[in-house]
Amino acid sequence: MTERAQSDGLTAIVVKGYPRLSETFIAQEILGLQQLGQRQLIVSLRHPTDTKVHALNHRITAPVLYLPEYLYQEQPRVAAARDWARRQPGYAAAYAAFRRDYRRDPTPNRWRRFGQACVLAQELPPETSWIYVHYLHTPASVGRYAALIRGLPWSVSAHAKDIWTTPEWELREKLAEVRWAATCTAVNHTYLARLAPQPARVSLVHHGLDFGRFPDPIARPRRDGRDPADPVRLISVGRAVEKKGFDRLLDAFAALPPGQAWHWTHIGGGALLSELRAQAKRLGLADRIEWRGALTQDAVLAALLDSDLFVLTARIAADGDRDGLPNVLMEAQATGLCCLATSVSAIPELILNGETGILVPPDDVAAAADALSGLIADPARRAKLGAAGAARVRRDFGFAIGLAKLARRFGLPQPG
Repeated sequence: MTERAQSDGLTAIVVKGYPRLSETFIAQEILGLQQLGQRQLIVSLRHPTDTKVHALNHRITAPVLYLPEYLYQEQPRVAAARDWARRQPGYAAAYAAFRRDYRRDPTPNRWRRFGQACVLAQELPPETSWIYVHYLHTPASVGRYAALIRGLPWSVSAHAKDIWTTPEWELREKLAEVRWAATCTAVNHTYLARLAPQPARVSLVHHGLDFGRFPDPIARPRRDGRDPADPVRLISVGRAVEKKGFDRLLDAFAALPPGQAWHWTHIGGGALLSELRAQAKRLGLADRIEWRGALTQDAVLAALLDSDLFVLTARIAADGDRDGLPNVLMEAQATGLCCLATSVSAIPELILNGETGILVPPDDVAAAADALSGLIADPARRAKLGAAGAARVRRDFGFAIGLAKLARRFGLPQPG
């Protein structure tokens, strides 16, 4: 099937969960492809758990097919799909691929993905011509098995955890089967291109931002940490998980000079929130911190515009999980907000240390505290770095650049 033929039928877009507050980049892409004329079906492995929804998601018109999250909960549906799948010409190849995977990873999760794939294969509309998956781990397993059953081509967009916590044998085999793969950072691209049978099969496609949703960069008050009644406003946006390094950030806050006036706002959910709150209390920082939980994109933008310094002390987690290039860093820079982050994964692709922001080594509490203290006391430097960051992100990280690359892959018209 040619790339041009991809635009003639329906594209099934497989995601882990939909909609998700933490995945605005996926919603932005789906909407962009929709606006270029792509016919879409969104396929979600899980039902939504967020109580809020971005305005962006309301503009997406594609129907959503929810697969059985746990097979035992929808046994008749799964059994009927398995019976149907066994009668398809592609079933033998799909089941053989599943058995090879299961021998190396004998977990219940593998069986669940194969069961979901049978349901997906049976319930895809007849006009489906392509399966496009976000994430190379479990969603790609479902998409791969379903594509084999139905005899359809498939492609994948790889991001962060899905790359770095998936074993190489699995990445190699999936990359050998996809028609093409896209990934959002140069670090990811170098790694995946090495594993692919032909490096050109993997493309670098930054998510980028639709700057039409952002106001022009703003000038911020010149707070310098000397007025307890008007502290410097620090902000972080991200789930409370190990790879975000918020425990190290709290330690860095505790190491700041006692006379500096600052206040930190955290936006995001996450399993470690209660631990972080307890740590902040132990460190005597509770009255300087506001925990806002997960918010919509509009609320996040308002908070960024009301802040003086964005901070993200990301790290590589014990299981290898790490950020790619966090979208929220681009969003913060788009508003002219100065950013302090760690030199981990693809963050240095966005932030040039000392030019468009400040980078410190991951897990280095002393370096983070020193950089924080200096930026808190120096509003002029924050303004200079923020302006340079805004200029670069708006020049080099626009959404239209990546959308044009995907449009070519899908045989869609180029964005105007």
